[in-house]
Amino acid sequence: MKGLGELERSIMDIIWAQPSPVTAREVGRLIADRDLAPTTVMTVLDRLTRKGFLIRSRDGRAWRYEPAESRDAYIAELMLEALDMTGDRSAALTRFAQAVTGTEAEILRKALMDLEDLEDE
Repeated sequence: MKGLGELERSIMDIIWAQPSPVTAREVGRLIADRDLAPTTVMTVLDRLTRKGFLIRSRDGRAWRYEPAESRDAYIAELMLEALDMTGDRSAALTRFAQAVTGTEAEILRKALMDLEDLEDE
């Protein structure tokens, strides 16, 4: 998965937070603190669409944009890519497991048990 630049990440954060697809104009209003030209917002949205992060659909003369995947799916993909960069996945996973909090470890434990239950079916 291709990474996101700073502006792309800011725009994706806005889009992930929306309950429904948004137009470039709406994104521009929501990112008003950046003082971006409308053409810049449209260019970044187009680039995110080509990279596969967004899905766009026509709404009259405008395009509406929505995430192709959830933020959680994106973060999980980043974690898997980082894991692929290590020469020893077992060591990296062990180190990761040692670094998480007790609550996070419990979440991982439950997710692994749920996977085992699915495999047993």
